[in-house]
Amino acid sequence: MGKPTGFLEFQRENAEAVAPKERIENFDEFHIPLSREKQQEQGARCMACGVPFCQSGMVIGGMVSGCPLNNLIPEWNDLIYTGNWEQAYNRLRKTNNFPEFTGRVCPALCEAACTCGVHGDPVTVKQNEYGIVEYAYEQGIAKAHIPAVRTGKKIAVVGSGPSGLAAADQLNQRGHSVTVFERSDRVGGLLMYGIPNMKLEKHIIERRIEIMKEEGVLFETGKNVGENVEAEKLLKDFDIVILACGASQPRDISAEGRDAKGIYFAVDFLTSTTKSLLDKDLAEGTFISAKNKHVVIIGGGDTGNDCVGTAVRHGAKSVLQLEMMPKLPDERAENNPWPQWARVCKTDYGQEEAAAVFGADPRVYQTTVKEFVKDKRGNLKQLVLVKLEPTVDKKTGRTVMKEIKDSEYTVPANLALIAAGFLGSESYVTKAFGVETDGRSNVKTEAGKYSTNIPKVFTCGDMHRGQSLVVWAIKEGRECAKEVDKALLGYTNL
Repeated sequence: MGKPTGFLEFQRENAEAVAPKERIENFDEFHIPLSREKQQEQGARCMACGVPFCQSGMVIGGMVSGCPLNNLIPEWNDLIYTGNWEQAYNRLRKTNNFPEFTGRVCPALCEAACTCGVHGDPVTVKQNEYGIVEYAYEQGIAKAHIPAVRTGKKIAVVGSGPSGLAAADQLNQRGHSVTVFERSDRVGGLLMYGIPNMKLEKHIIERRIEIMKEEGVLFETGKNVGENVEAEKLLKDFDIVILACGASQPRDISAEGRDAKGIYFAVDFLTSTTKSLLDKDLAEGTFISAKNKHVVIIGGGDTGNDCVGTAVRHGAKSVLQLEMMPKLPDERAENNPWPQWARVCKTDYGQEEAAAVFGADPRVYQTTVKEFVKDKRGNLKQLVLVKLEPTVDKKTGRTVMKEIKDSEYTVPANLALIAAGFLGSESYVTKAFGVETDGRSNVKTEAGKYSTNIPKVFTCGDMHRGQSLVVWAIKEGRECAKEVDKALLGYTNL
């Protein structure tokens, strides 16, 4: 695959990014794609290695190595190199329903497992994927394919995030009639309101939804199943119901002063910004604003970084991001060899932007909140922080973070955003259908299965596996669709 000597002839070239101080002036995507010729050179770097870990999606050392979707990466790298972009798109779509999403927001598990990365730079797999799908849209190749035959079976998908959309897309193409119910005012779930516009512009989602509509998928927004839509009605009206509602219960912090005004969950902060951007062009008073405020983000993951980038764009006075765990090493440790996912410290776009504006990386490690301090009106004015150190729990052998005595200090804070992860699916949905949940509030199924304890009810995505990546959500949706198809017809060719 690719050019046998390509990895020797061509160096890795990344898509250029607009300078941080320039890109924070708006909420637009800020990467400048490579030219088609340059992208073909990057495709040529694929080594035709004997064991392509990039597409393996296997667990090594407790971490996934390679693409969970098992994308046919060496194949479409070769097709890019030879200029056969249409066939590259066909091979890409064979395993991935939404490459326009993963080509923008996936952390690229594939690249971490690329053989070129053992002693050099991996192939630009994610950028190649982006190049393929955008070429397909430009040339009219990415278009509706309406099923020729309908089975007469009706399926309700509750939730329009990546897992629900993937399941709907697969089952619709099989010829079943699919209706997607979404409680929000727009389709997309996590993709629409959980991921900021600068990472995934919303017209990209709407572009794919329009194709799905043309193909026959029905979408009903403002339908909150379990509240304004009864579970019993769906079970009566449809042959199968798929629950794909995500893991939307945010983890809270129980420090003193938690009731202060000015403390929000990260997802509410991000949602308010995106909704206001789409509805009101960020008119004053229509979103939770960080303008001229000292902002503290509690959580060091992707959502925390998104809050950093959003707060900077709002015009925050200062931004601090707290991370409970120690800083990861800058390079692979000896006990974290290739092709394992590299557990190294990465500086994401939001941290780059905060550093450019405020002069320093906003992250503070081994630190958490001990107290939220209020003023006389109950507004948040300060945080009392405390330093942590890793210790080993003698009973479990696990590493836990423990407060360091007398390490407290105070920082100004007018806005605190809790980005401490999610606890699982929302209870009102699971109770409405009577499905069992596990200790993490995820919907319980047999290992490797998607059917619940309730006949006709299936589940997939974060609601099933817990908070995870978009690529995993798509994988779950596809696998769930297979099981549903087999339950309806007795066999499946999905």
